[in-house]
Amino acid sequence: MSTLIDFILHIDDHLINIVNTFGNSTYIILFSIIFIETGIVIFPFLPGDSLLFAAAALAANATYGLNIWAFIILFLIASVAGDSLNFYLGRKFGELIPKHRVLGKFIKERDLNKARSFFDQFGAMAIFLGRFMPIIRTLIPFVAATSNFPYRKFIKYNAAACISWVAICCGAGYYFGNIPLVKENFSMVIIGIVVVSLIPAVIGFIKAKMTPEK
Repeated sequence: MSTLIDFILHIDDHLINIVNTFGNSTYIILFSIIFIETGIVIFPFLPGDSLLFAAAALAANATYGLNIWAFIILFLIASVAGDSLNFYLGRKFGELIPKHRVLGKFIKERDLNKARSFFDQFGAMAIFLGRFMPIIRTLIPFVAATSNFPYRKFIKYNAAACISWVAICCGAGYYFGNIPLVKENFSMVIIGIVVVSLIPAVIGFIKAKMTPEK
């Protein structure tokens, strides 16, 4: 866990090492991370927003020879395809994974209950809003599937959410990631991204606690 935290907080340095070591294979590596984060329900803790921001910031720097449009297309495919796989897993194994001896350690029933509450509160819009929230974005497709939500309706909201998510995160990284103040305080910026992305979940939790039970 400490290694993961270090990777997220110093993601710019780690991405530079990946680029210097693997060259053009960086595209495949980052595509895989986003696909796994959104597609494999037991990995909700992998970086998402911060990875897109940092990758776009590197693409804006000609030193690294990375193409921002390649990132945008790959991240969009990875997020949409990943959520579709996640939905499929929820439809097929939704009741089994939390009870599994090994997989249940990664996806606990209480985490799914939080996602269900969020889904129940916002309905179909939870698919859109959840894309911008760490952990929740991995659980929402799974929960939608277990709630017998129609896939055709799911994919419409999901595609709109993924396009918005990639555009905002990559756009912010590309245009602001190389500003000296941002570069010098990159770890604090990443923490800020995580905090801001968690605000909707915190507000929803507080509102749920303040609402009297019927």
